Amino acid sequence: MREQDPSSPSNASAVLGTIPLGAPPWPTLDPFLFCVHHDDAYPAGNEALGPAASLAGRDIGHDFAGVDGWRMYHGDVVPGFPAHPHRGFETVTIVRRGLIDHSDSLGAAARFGGGDVQWLTAGAGIVHSEMFPLLEREGPNPAELFQIWLNLPRANKLAPPHFSMLWRESIPTHVAVDAEGRRTEVTVVAGQFAEARPPAPPPHSWAARADADVAIATIRLAPGARFTLPAAAPGSHRALYFFAGEALRAAGVAVEVGHRIQLRAEATVELENGAAASELLLLQGRPIGEPVAAYGPFVMNSQAEIQKAFTDYQRTRFGGWPWGSSGPVHAREEGRFAVHADGRKERPV
Repeated sequence: MREQDPSSPSNASAVLGTIPLGAPPWPTLDPFLFCVHHDDAYPAGNEALGPAASLAGRDIGHDFAGVDGWRMYHGDVVPGFPAHPHRGFETVTIVRRGLIDHSDSLGAAARFGGGDVQWLTAGAGIVHSEMFPLLEREGPNPAELFQIWLNLPRANKLAPPHFSMLWRESIPTHVAVDAEGRRTEVTVVAGQFAEARPPAPPPHSWAARADADVAIATIRLAPGARFTLPAAAPGSHRALYFFAGEALRAAGVAVEVGHRIQLRAEATVELENGAAASELLLLQGRPIGEPVAAYGPFVMNSQAEIQKAFTDYQRTRFGGWPWGSSGPVHAREEGRFAVHADGRKERPV
């Protein structure tokens, strides 16, 4: 994102179109592959850090129905996603509420949440689990997160796996106040907005290239707030996902909640919020522009490479699985932390 350029095209050409988000995953544009918004109203937790509630009537192992406002996903005791492989892309996991317990085939582990972001380069191959421990025993355990898949270019498809923790204390928020004193907050995970510059992405990421123009941010507008989204680099893909609120206007176009707004990157965009607070997710980047062959957890450039990914996984298990279960969780009393594959230990400051 750049500062506003007076020569940028007018608002009239800023919106290329809107489409309903529909059921997850949400539609994405190159260089992004996948975007899902998980929002679960989990009940109190039990001794095993799972829900202190009956699981009867749920499709355990594949529970996505949202019964009573929450899902077990692929977990059978603790909600979440037990061990599964990835190759050829990156996951960016933005945890707004609740916690995730990460474990992987390289021996790394982490607990993060409440505004933290994990950026994982799967590269040549990794197996990881993402479980949602329910620590609160006397009350609810709300969990809300985005998981975004960012593609890797051919040259980095087989880069060494790597994960970075972007702790909430290091993720900047730019605050803009309009002429009526109404606030807009832009929390920047990737890219730069005014003075807000987040930690660097992993070294082999498409986002690590300055010319890739990758930006990931959430935008919260107070009721009635007006905000100008500066222009991006020409040729980039740019979309706003309007996921919370009621209605707003983008460059004069009326949009109801639950829509993706595709933007012309080189145009500034005037946002005028409606009567309720609104939240949007911004995904932006120059397209990689290479063939995409995808099957389940693998994203490569050809079907032959997909077949090789399956063969390599069957042969090596991408390092094996050093944990005692497919969906391990960390001790209840453990705080937010990360242990990297090289043994380096990290906690937020």
